[in-house]
Amino acid sequence: MTVPSLEASLGMTVYATRTPGVGGRIKLFAEDFIVEEILVDGSKATLKHTPAGLPEGWGRHLLCLLVKKNWDTLAALEKIAEELNIDEGQLHVAGIKDTKAVTAQHISVSRVPPEKILNIKVKGLRVYPIRFEDEAVSPSRLYGNHFHIVVRSISYGPAVVEERINAVVEELKHLGGVPNYFGHQRFGTKRPVTHLVGRQIVKGNLEEASLTFLSLPSPFEDPDAREARRLIREAGDYRAALKILPKHLTYERAMLKHLIKHPRDYLGALRRLPLKLRRLFVQAYQSYLYNLFLSERIKRGMPLNDVLVGDYALELDGCGLPTGRASRVSESNLSQIREKMRRGEAALAIPLVGLKVEASGGVQGEIEREILSSEGVNPQDFRVECMPEAVARGGFRRVLTPIINLQTSEASEDPVNPSKFKVELDFTLLRGSYATVLLREVMKPRNVVEAGF
Repeated sequence: MTVPSLEASLGMTVYATRTPGVGGRIKLFAEDFIVEEILVDGSKATLKHTPAGLPEGWGRHLLCLLVKKNWDTLAALEKIAEELNIDEGQLHVAGIKDTKAVTAQHISVSRVPPEKILNIKVKGLRVYPIRFEDEAVSPSRLYGNHFHIVVRSISYGPAVVEERINAVVEELKHLGGVPNYFGHQRFGTKRPVTHLVGRQIVKGNLEEASLTFLSLPSPFEDPDAREARRLIREAGDYRAALKILPKHLTYERAMLKHLIKHPRDYLGALRRLPLKLRRLFVQAYQSYLYNLFLSERIKRGMPLNDVLVGDYALELDGCGLPTGRASRVSESNLSQIREKMRRGEAALAIPLVGLKVEASGGVQGEIEREILSSEGVNPQDFRVECMPEAVARGGFRRVLTPIINLQTSEASEDPVNPSKFKVELDFTLLRGSYATVLLREVMKPRNVVEAGF
């Protein structure tokens, strides 16, 4: 079964299931993709929040509910900081949510009175103060996300849709979960350049990193953006490009303004971007490499729900979340680790390449070394000496992620496309896992962008 070229370019070169997909598209409307965040203490950010007045008491951080529609998370934080007239460093979130969606998540705001929060009036953003806390929201407090997703424009009838979805789900149950790829949103789909920029930063090629971000074209952008990028790449005419570059491309505009004043200062240009974004470039490249490692493991028919000598096993806590501690599997501890996996206390993991992490051993290690060699990088390159603030120390990511409480509706006529059908899916995924990775197995779209990914 052929994977779309765009997915292959993100390192997702195979499917884990053999059942044909149902096709269709997601995110026709933002309301077709609802994400509600769940913290490890059970707190759920819900769209149906009922304001209960201003919180009483005091604490270092004010926990709030952020509901956003069609907003990028980083852009939303920037806008909230602007509305509150505070530094972005006073805002903390547990995770980045989908842009074309309606999402509810927790946000911590420090040194801002709750009544000021209620003054935020921005289209597509709502912020509700909940309670004071001494600890800010962080990724370690995130359990996962609940998704409600509508797949529309399905050409197959209800019987075929039900049969195929059930078959895919059974295959994934037998596998033990869905392959824990970094999903499409990690890289972008209409212009997937983050990992390409990251690759050049890791290699120390700051000029090429800058030009990749500024000038790599996309057929899905408007004509002015495409022409501006052409002027940058082919003519190096930053002034002409800036004149026609759309106003909403604020990051590119900031870089161009810097390069007009300071030609060839590519490090300075990249540093006009938020620190979170600069780090995201390198992290996206780590994610791409991980996806390649996982794809090759699947291609070779190696187990995903069992370990081989040389593999890493990641310890899990009582919630099934990774602790960060990983053990290399050897002949002497193989049976012990397999028993831990049977009890849900450990899971097979693949390294995220970085400064502090050794490659796997055994066959998995061979896979990793071959791919790194073909990329022309090694773990020490992730020191990122040309941009030390983007250093990547590495880590581990479990290979399978469980699908929790999956429920699907019966397929019914799609009112938006009367000759076609729709189906709704509800499920929860652990933190760091992507709904689109499950959806690609269910839908197997021929064109990822047209399918709404």
